[in-house]
Amino acid sequence: MEKFIQIEGGVTAAEGFKAASCMAGVKYENRYDMALVYSEVPCECAGTFTTNRVKAACVQWDQNLVRSGRKLSAVVVNTGIANACTGKEGWDACEATAGAVEKCLGVPKDSVAVGSTGVIGMQLPVDRLVAGVETMCPILEHTAAAGTLASKAIMTTDTVNKEVAVSFELNGKLVTLGGMSKGSGMIHPNMCTMLGFLSTDLAIDRGLLQEALSAVVKDTFNMITVDGDTSTNDTVLLMANGLAGNDPITEKNADYDIFFEALSFCCRYLARKMAADGEGASKLFEACVVNAKSKDDARTLARAIVGSNLSKAAIFGCDANFGRFLCAMGYSGAEFDQNDVELFFVSRAGKLKVFDRGTPIVFDEEEALKIMKEDEVTVFVDMHEGTEDAAAWGCDLTYDYVKINADYRS
Repeated sequence: MEKFIQIEGGVTAAEGFKAASCMAGVKYENRYDMALVYSEVPCECAGTFTTNRVKAACVQWDQNLVRSGRKLSAVVVNTGIANACTGKEGWDACEATAGAVEKCLGVPKDSVAVGSTGVIGMQLPVDRLVAGVETMCPILEHTAAAGTLASKAIMTTDTVNKEVAVSFELNGKLVTLGGMSKGSGMIHPNMCTMLGFLSTDLAIDRGLLQEALSAVVKDTFNMITVDGDTSTNDTVLLMANGLAGNDPITEKNADYDIFFEALSFCCRYLARKMAADGEGASKLFEACVVNAKSKDDARTLARAIVGSNLSKAAIFGCDANFGRFLCAMGYSGAEFDQNDVELFFVSRAGKLKVFDRGTPIVFDEEEALKIMKEDEVTVFVDMHEGTEDAAAWGCDLTYDYVKINADYRS
């Protein structure tokens, strides 16, 4: 029997979570650009944030909340303006937004997280943010539709919304975990221009919640890259309100393992969705490295493959130029012997070996083209030097990527 199953929904799937969205006019006109997620009871929360030393005001606000040990009641997100490099005004905007939630919903403002995404260096129109909160609070709903609309309201250059939900049983209690994310450009390992919000009705110790999220992010969100730029705004928040009624998880046991697997699935699902929706992308580009000497080597090699512009261009052009992928592996910093390496191209159309332990293989170019024309293409590498595996995800490099980013502020 499966430990968990995927179900319909996203951030509102778990018991007690509601969402609302609105057209606040933060930067865009005639599109949903604000979302609010609210829990009927305060949540234990965990978070991971950008490694960029230039951190948006909202990142600093949320880091303070997570590190304080306070419970979280709500999250407000805007798109269009990142609230990064905005000085005291940026911090004041966070406080005003959280204060508006406090006034409308009666929860402490220091229990409200905020998220922003969009153009760096612009000041947020605080009056519109406050008005947006006042619009959303009365229309909060615990419906799949409300969660879906929230996932659309946080998009910037994304072309599709990203949401996921799963359910599982613990001691006869149904537990649900759901979430949403956004991310399309300025995507690079160690978090990316991405926002992710996960909600569960699980009862769990706060320390274990943080430990699980930190571990899962390392092999999911930190393994995607679109363009090599690490954002100022990356935030992933995980909220747990305990309404499932399970025996609280206070140690690493079988219940924790099931939750960990469910969280890994959700984060991996969202990570792949973001990589496939990279700015201008036409293909999901995956690198799978197996039998490496160490986990760190496997991660390093996989990230190098999907992060190489030459590799990404080859994926776009359906060019089975395996030398580009080997080259990226060679400068990655991982130690290995090229005479141990096997390299394959894989997609729904088949699997083709092109390099075998130091020696190129004569292969059918037509078969390679057929494999690489699919919308999901994997470079599969067997290192034959250990037992550790890792996967990384990116996308092809297309003409549209330059077009999108050349006029991003317009």
